[in-house]
Amino acid sequence: MRIVCAMSGGVDSSVAAALLVDAGHEVVGLTMRLYDASGHERQGRGGTCCSPAEIDQARDVCATLGIPHYTVDERERFTATVIDDFAREYAAGRTPNPCVRCNEHVKFGPLVARARALGAEALATGHYARSEDGGLLRAVDESKDQSYFLFAIGPALLPFVRFPLGTWRKDQVRERARALGLPNADTPDSQELCFVGGRDHGEVVEERARALGLAGDALGPGEVVDETGAVLGAHAGIHRVTIGQRRGLKIPGTTARYVLRVIPDKRQVVVGGAEALQTRALELRDFRRLAPLGAREVLRAAVQIRHRGRPAPATIELDAGIARVRFDEPVGAAAAGQAGVVYAVDRVLGGGWIDGVTG
Repeated sequence: MRIVCAMSGGVDSSVAAALLVDAGHEVVGLTMRLYDASGHERQGRGGTCCSPAEIDQARDVCATLGIPHYTVDERERFTATVIDDFAREYAAGRTPNPCVRCNEHVKFGPLVARARALGAEALATGHYARSEDGGLLRAVDESKDQSYFLFAIGPALLPFVRFPLGTWRKDQVRERARALGLPNADTPDSQELCFVGGRDHGEVVEERARALGLAGDALGPGEVVDETGAVLGAHAGIHRVTIGQRRGLKIPGTTARYVLRVIPDKRQVVVGGAEALQTRALELRDFRRLAPLGAREVLRAAVQIRHRGRPAPATIELDAGIARVRFDEPVGAAAAGQAGVVYAVDRVLGGGWIDGVTG
């Protein structure tokens, strides 16, 4: 079987390709150029995804494995659908999730199309997840599971996708890479947003916001206020804080205060106690189904509202593209713009974007 393997230059996608070669498949390595990196990234700083240095790594791995390698330029699409969305969401007072957007708009649809054009029968990636019976499941290694970021692939594309690392642990992956003599066996994992690199994310938002004509006063400094509206201090921009943040607020007093929400039109950051971060209900907009769910249905499942969070039991009312979630127990720091993903044990039923925290 001919399989195209999406290769970021990291050890995970490299071992995924190696496993496919070992299984006797005809493998083609495909790497996307997503952005123009800064100088230190070009020199191979590592710890990012799809930078010029990592493209070189992917090419070297393919040479080691004896498979062809191609690079495709997706910089325009990546900027429009990921980086610009990142800036727009922050300017609107939401907390974006660029990894979900990248998987939705860049890493799967376009790559599946290219794989089919190359005569491939499947597209493989190095994500830690499982695809079984046309559905998406968590990886066996829960500490590395990436299914939360993958819900927006969609049921039409998912049967074409393979996740060779779904049953592997990260230590096993590195062991296999060393045994194969892969040049990136000990390269650090990606720890930051690829297009931010070593920069401050606020600078990236401001740069793109100016290019999009969004900057104006929305991203300028403003007041930090409590829930009564009393001014407690100042902030450097609503895009420089996150919901649930405690450190770095620079407000006087010994009482622990957390970012509860932002008010973009007033350039205000509202802070309060930890109990005010708790919510029992929220809405997910643009809900995507990965399981045979009805347009209007009420179900019991668990909902995960951040990558490192634990799924919380809830009742979910589906209404076309909206999912209204009512948690059994309060959850903390639900941030508008982040993904909310619905699980039945390990299986992803669907997901959407947190829009309103309703109680």
